[in-house]
Amino acid sequence: MENAVIPSSLSNFATRLVELDRAHLIHPVASLRGHEAHGARILSSGDGMWLTDIDGRRVLDAFAGLWCVNVGYGQESIVEAAAAQMRQLPYATGYFHFTSEPAVLLAEKLTSLAPEGLDHAFFTLGGSDAVDSAIRYITRYYNAIGKPEKKQFIALEWGYHGSSSTGAGLTALENFHYGFDLPRPWQHHIVSPYPYRHPDAGDDAAIIASSVAALEAKVAELGADTVAAFCCEPIQGSGGVIVPPRGWLKALREACDRLGILMLVDEVITGFGRTGPMFACDDEGVSPDFMTLAKGLTAGYAPMGAVLMADHVYQAIADADPPGRAVGHGFTYSGHPVSAAVALEVIRLYEEGVLENGRKTGLRFAENMERIRQHPLVGDTRWRGMLGGIELVTDKGTKCGFEPGFGVAEKLSRLTWEAGVIVRCFANGVIGFAPALSCSAQEIDLVFERVEQALDRLLTE
Repeated sequence: MENAVIPSSLSNFATRLVELDRAHLIHPVASLRGHEAHGARILSSGDGMWLTDIDGRRVLDAFAGLWCVNVGYGQESIVEAAAAQMRQLPYATGYFHFTSEPAVLLAEKLTSLAPEGLDHAFFTLGGSDAVDSAIRYITRYYNAIGKPEKKQFIALEWGYHGSSSTGAGLTALENFHYGFDLPRPWQHHIVSPYPYRHPDAGDDAAIIASSVAALEAKVAELGADTVAAFCCEPIQGSGGVIVPPRGWLKALREACDRLGILMLVDEVITGFGRTGPMFACDDEGVSPDFMTLAKGLTAGYAPMGAVLMADHVYQAIADADPPGRAVGHGFTYSGHPVSAAVALEVIRLYEEGVLENGRKTGLRFAENMERIRQHPLVGDTRWRGMLGGIELVTDKGTKCGFEPGFGVAEKLSRLTWEAGVIVRCFANGVIGFAPALSCSAQEIDLVFERVEQALDRLLTE
């Protein structure tokens, strides 16, 4: 780890920024008083999978920002694509029949890469409003086909579908509900396919069957004529990197078809090579009715999300409206030309080597995951591609976790930072990993070396 000598003037400036942050900046998903006490870690620059803070401390980012910087920091070709678009046309509305070249080309590119049938793209600013948009379009679809009673949505426990006023209700994490009057009465959840803590742990077929049975039971409880859609992540990210057995997603797709409900697959985290293929749906040959995207779409270099919509849904909505009636949903920055230009360049990087590098480096990632399983605090390791989690326990036999008062997330966050690595530290004792797909095998080794140092120190806390 490199620690530069910082001039006192810069240190004074950093201190000033921390105080300004305390006074004015509201941070996402943070205890407001807790953050005031902790203070901000101010990042200054990035290169590859390394970040440098304002005091000159250099650390490995093993979480790609927030599951998103898949191509690594400092990709000059992305900067050049953004700058060129800014010079030529920095903004173009999608309203009133206008558009721009990058938005059109990106829509065509995404629909060509996506599972068959997802022929239409609507652009958003990120994942939360992509989920919100999908909910609105699903509602509009059922009204269009004369089934206005189909308004109930089903998602998974431990699932995450953003923090919009409606999407946060499909999210099944308590902090996103507490104090916000969520979930809504039309939002429901079924048990997660959480292999490590499932009653049928070790039996993939039984875990899959239990999810199918849970969905069928919930639809029967609500009434099949009232259920609109089932929403899920292929791998549950913010719930603790929960990796269902292979075949799970396909089985749920088939169940949705039998039950006559739509399937929304949220690939905001898993999309764009994170699990190996371009999309996690590709692994199982699944084509959902809706797919939401963000994060890796622009690799975090610009805000953007997308909803991919199946042709049968699009045609039903289009055919139901009289000529001249607008579908009243849109955003000022939908299809923003600079973000679209960035996304096109990011996808080019994926296709011309980054995805392949991620697949190769993923093998070293898997080796390290297997090795660290032997640590006395590690109860479970799970992963797919370059997405993984380590679940910590106090007793491997009973799978007992840490007491809430121990503050395992806060301790891990401090210890890993001090060891020179950034990971996601969840309150349930899970460490989340999402390294840049562009990183090297040696960097992966260094990530795990530093995480293991932090775990060794946690043993003595």
